[in-house]
Amino acid sequence: MLYWLLKYIILGPLLRLVFRPQVEGLAHVPATGPVILASNHLSFSDSIFTPLIVKRKVTFIAKAEYFTGRGVKGWLTKLFFVGAGTIPVDRSGGQAARAALDTQLEVLRAGGVAGIYPEGTRSPDGRLYRGKTGVARLALESGAPVVPMAMLNSDAIQPTGQIIPNLGRIRIRFGPPLDFSRYAGLAGDRFVERAVTDEIMYELMELSGREYVDTYAQKVKNAPPRRPVAA
Repeated sequence: MLYWLLKYIILGPLLRLVFRPQVEGLAHVPATGPVILASNHLSFSDSIFTPLIVKRKVTFIAKAEYFTGRGVKGWLTKLFFVGAGTIPVDRSGGQAARAALDTQLEVLRAGGVAGIYPEGTRSPDGRLYRGKTGVARLALESGAPVVPMAMLNSDAIQPTGQIIPNLGRIRIRFGPPLDFSRYAGLAGDRFVERAVTDEIMYELMELSGREYVDTYAQKVKNAPPRRPVAA
């Protein structure tokens, strides 16, 4: 109930008025049945605009810390994620990736829409990074089509670390559904899962127009800063 209140009564109309979403290819999202929305990840606001644009309920997963914050900020953050239909997942343990996958599989088996960011984290610099194979495993185990979705300028609307978004027109582009039924029964094959993931990332590169980097975004984030070279 809170999801639909936020979308159609409380936040949705305001966000549409302020950010005037420009959307291409929304008709590629099936009206019924399970589907995976695979998107690049540029900004915290990606998880706000996606449920706003897609007519069906979109379920994302998020780290459990978003649901356990203290004070007014923590309460508001939890309220937003709960209202947006986001499911908390503990990412600290060794089974965290499997838990996240199982959560999204339940959504798909119920005929719902599962949202996923194949890069696993926000891009540190706006480029598109190597996808993790969880999206392929999800597609192969569920049999659901994958609709690639590109956030085109959300990093300009709300740069990383900025709380209040900039005013501007949000732009989103959807591509045709990708069918991986030819790989039915091959979930768990790392070569197949890498091929499926790379196909999805290629479509995201084409849709977004962003430079592709064949390394994981988290690795870039964890890398120590470069020391300046002495003259």
